[in-house]
Amino acid sequence: MSFNIRKGEKSDMPSVLKLIKELAHFENEPDAVIVTVEDLEKDGFGETPLFKTFVAEQNNEIVGMALFYPRYSTWKGATIHLEDLIVTKSKRGLNIGSALYTKVIEYGYNKGVKRIEWVVLDWNTPAIKFYESTGASVLRDWDTAQIHWDEMKKYLNK
Repeated sequence: MSFNIRKGEKSDMPSVLKLIKELAHFENEPDAVIVTVEDLEKDGFGETPLFKTFVAEQNNEIVGMALFYPRYSTWKGATIHLEDLIVTKSKRGLNIGSALYTKVIEYGYNKGVKRIEWVVLDWNTPAIKFYESTGASVLRDWDTAQIHWDEMKKYLNK
């Protein structure tokens, strides 16, 4: 079956959120998603958009998406962070994920960014093998650090 990759639109955000929740479940974090459709619409399509999306559409249904945003590396310059790339489970194996990935790479390349980076779970072997097959380096000696809102508040109120 054929599919189409296109730039995401505000009206796609309910489907994008559904895919984000599916990804959270896949990553064993089903209760971690607190973002809403309204957040996605405001943050992605407001006066100063914080992210861009590409969506995969098949038979007028969104079956995959890639969400990314600009970053800056003090070593390299302009970069992109690929936050999420997900294809709904029933549509995997149809090269939709590969097409979304390629679209993000093409976008970054055409924008002249020096690097595109993302995080992949160490147990997601098929994804790691795919990324490495495209020339990406999976850095196994770096750990990801995060501080969430409640912890920021506690830290600042010491």
